[in-house]
Amino acid sequence: MNRKIWNWQSDEWPNFTYNEEALRALELQFSKNIGTVSGALKHIDSDDKELFVVELLSNEALKTSEIEGEYLDRDSIQSSIKKNLGLSADRRKVAPAEFGISEMMVDLYRNYSSPLSHQQLFNWHKMLTNGRRDLMDIGRYRTHEDPMQVVSARLDRPTVHFEAPPSVDMPQEMERFVGWFNQCHFEEPNTLLPIAKAGIAHLYFVSIHPFEDGNGRIARALSEKSISRSIGQPALISLSKTIESNKKAYYKALEKNNKICEITDWLIYFGQTIIEAQVETLRLIDFTIEKAKFFDRYSQKMNERQLKVVNRLFAAGPQGFVGGLSAENYTRIAKTSASTATRDLKDLIDKNILLKTGVLKGTRYWLNIK
Repeated sequence: MNRKIWNWQSDEWPNFTYNEEALRALELQFSKNIGTVSGALKHIDSDDKELFVVELLSNEALKTSEIEGEYLDRDSIQSSIKKNLGLSADRRKVAPAEFGISEMMVDLYRNYSSPLSHQQLFNWHKMLTNGRRDLMDIGRYRTHEDPMQVVSARLDRPTVHFEAPPSVDMPQEMERFVGWFNQCHFEEPNTLLPIAKAGIAHLYFVSIHPFEDGNGRIARALSEKSISRSIGQPALISLSKTIESNKKAYYKALEKNNKICEITDWLIYFGQTIIEAQVETLRLIDFTIEKAKFFDRYSQKMNERQLKVVNRLFAAGPQGFVGGLSAENYTRIAKTSASTATRDLKDLIDKNILLKTGVLKGTRYWLNIK
């Protein structure tokens, strides 16, 4: 390619620049939120904190996959994450994709404080591609001669959103990337602030696009590793969940910033996303605390069927069932008759365990929590 189109072809590459003043307010809010999250976590006992970590890692595993158009099974991911954390779990058979992403999320959680290495990246790639048979290079950087492109639209007339450096450059590019990551996260002094480091790590990595597949998921993991290293503890941040809620903005921001090395716009977008992710984490912490209070108050007042359905409602997270719980949902989850479901639901309402909205076929039920 003769014309210089992409950021890695510029004379500045990979020396990214940005306006520090434009990030000052975001960096300040980030620091405040770290303190708020740490304080809120102290109100969760050890058992509930384990469940909180499982819930957050499960959400991140699901959502980082959904960003790439891969939809996995939540129950399998939660079971696999529990096993990888050494917690008790059911004996369900977990598919390779669910097992792989779960293994990667737990490795990220446990080993945030270790310097980045090529081997860690290779291990993550093996985990992500667990069970795949369609890739030539698994657990190593790509070697194919064809251009590495991000494309969309029709096969006969594709739109090229980005073209990465050729495969032959991967050893050199990744040696420089790993060196940069470790230098600014593990060596002193370093003047880069947390949001800037996390945002650059993400954009720098996806601009190289070193693997045949899985680059986006690994880039988001690197951002979380960066944040964790900056704050000195696992980030426990709902980053992928926040990105997935507005994927178009994410891809638009990436495309807008893959041709230049002045990336203020990208860092503002990414910084705002990190702040939103922190708020989402706080919401999940509040939900975990309310869940503990709820079961302290009501667990002895429910029969086995009711308890099963209520647990299923909590498993759906703070957002609850989309559209609320219906009588038909209750019948299916509890594996009971329609008449028994009606009696159970009335009992749950009478005890203020559930709230009821709507009438007739539009009737829906919701957990009575804040």
